[in-house]
Amino acid sequence: MKAEVFLPDDYRPAEDEPFMNDRQLEYFRRKLLAWKSELLEQSAETLEGLAESARNVPDIADRASEETDRALELRTRDRQRKLVSKIDAALRRIDNGEYGYCEKTGEPISLKRLDARPIATMTLEAQEKHERRERVHRDD
Repeated sequence: MKAEVFLPDDYRPAEDEPFMNDRQLEYFRRKLLAWKSELLEQSAETLEGLAESARNVPDIADRASEETDRALELRTRDRQRKLVSKIDAALRRIDNGEYGYCEKTGEPISLKRLDARPIATMTLEAQEKHERRERVHRDD
């Protein structure tokens, strides 16, 4: 088991440090865990809210509005579930020593990109290329 890495509260990864050193990895691990915790907390609140709102509303307009709200909550919950799974995958990449490197090119993903989107798996250039290719080959 690895020794715990000291990380000051005001620490931010910097370009002048060795890429994905222990401090950077710990920074992103903590960021991902905090994000996951926040999502799980929101999910629990959503489930509580849905359980409370499961009532029989006699007015058809109110019932339709409530069903729309419920569908939106469930869609949001599903997106959060998928996001938690991406966070778990990023945490596994940290453990495997693969975090921070593009899955397509193997090049380092910029620290700014990882700070903004810690679940990123590709460099910005590779992601843009992937999205362009996806748009061209879409079955619309």
